[in-house]
Amino acid sequence: MEEDPQKIESMISSSEKVDADLQDLGLKVNYHEKNLAFLNAEMSTLSESVIDLQAEPELAVYDISHVNEETSNHECQIQTMKHTIEHILEKEKTAAGIICQLRIRHVSQASKLPLTKDVVGVVVTLGSVKDENLSRLLSEYLGSETMLGVVCKTFEGIKALEKYDKEGMIDKNFGLHGLGPSIGRLLEGRFLAISLENLRAYPGGFLAGDPQKRLDFPKPRLPDGKCPPGFLGFAVNMIDLDDDHLSCLTVNGHGLRETLFYNLFSYSQVYRSRAEMELAMPCISDGAISLDGGMIKTNGLFYLGARKDDILRFPTSFGKPTRPKEIHETREKMKVLQWKKERLAEDILREKALLKKAKDAFHAKRKDYEKFLNDARQYILKVLPN
Repeated sequence: MEEDPQKIESMISSSEKVDADLQDLGLKVNYHEKNLAFLNAEMSTLSESVIDLQAEPELAVYDISHVNEETSNHECQIQTMKHTIEHILEKEKTAAGIICQLRIRHVSQASKLPLTKDVVGVVVTLGSVKDENLSRLLSEYLGSETMLGVVCKTFEGIKALEKYDKEGMIDKNFGLHGLGPSIGRLLEGRFLAISLENLRAYPGGFLAGDPQKRLDFPKPRLPDGKCPPGFLGFAVNMIDLDDDHLSCLTVNGHGLRETLFYNLFSYSQVYRSRAEMELAMPCISDGAISLDGGMIKTNGLFYLGARKDDILRFPTSFGKPTRPKEIHETREKMKVLQWKKERLAEDILREKALLKKAKDAFHAKRKDYEKFLNDARQYILKVLPN
């Protein structure tokens, strides 16, 4: 067989390209291996930091010495929360009713369902209010549809709740529509679903030293520069949050107050009386309520008539005792560290997937290279003289 110069030149060119591709893929594998090693080291450091904070003697002593002090209020709050849950369960054909039914009476099933993993809860169960009258007013201000809203961490969680066919109709075999019949409930009508990651978070800061991380709003001012008489505060700051919901629920590290409740209440104000609220109208832009039942949604929209007694409302917190600043700061540090660990765990999973993809590509390219070398060897043996 005669030697073909063009074929030899083509083989050399191909060899150089495959070799270069192998080197690039090898560098990618090395890059992702180093990234993974770095992330694992970071995870180890964070885990050690959490253990160190948990071991602080002040925290342990506080937890032991204040158990009885907090138990009474906690038990009262549990009772009002149970009443709220029972009220939701009565609304059998709602998304909120199905979610609560799952979490309370079908715990093992709920923990395995992808559509409930991203659900934070129902709006009415995600906060509490110290005063029953104020709880009723804030709940009425938001309205039943909002109070029964299903809150998810991400938009992916929203998409898991409901699916549509090619014609744009709801697929009754998927999401909450498909799940409802399995627990004896049928979902009817529309329902509100809220994605925390898609909400615009409050751009400002928090009140200094406040364990509840209330938003640092500027006080309203009348044209003469004075704060209106009877002004008690902003509605968003009158919701109490438990430790799990104070921070770090979203990828960006935001909590419920600066996302969910800020978007629901905005700068709505609370006044002592209707008369004082009406005098403050020049500095009310996003609505207001008064403790004697007055309600303004926005400028020019007034809610009149008698208040409702039987409404779905926030549980009552009965005034939680305030923890010492040092204890609060330690718990907040632990919360942030746990949030960082969750984000880091997601990064590690992504990096592992990228490393596997790079290794698979490298091994495939190496097989191609070995096949090329074998083909080249066979060709050379054929063209060499005997």
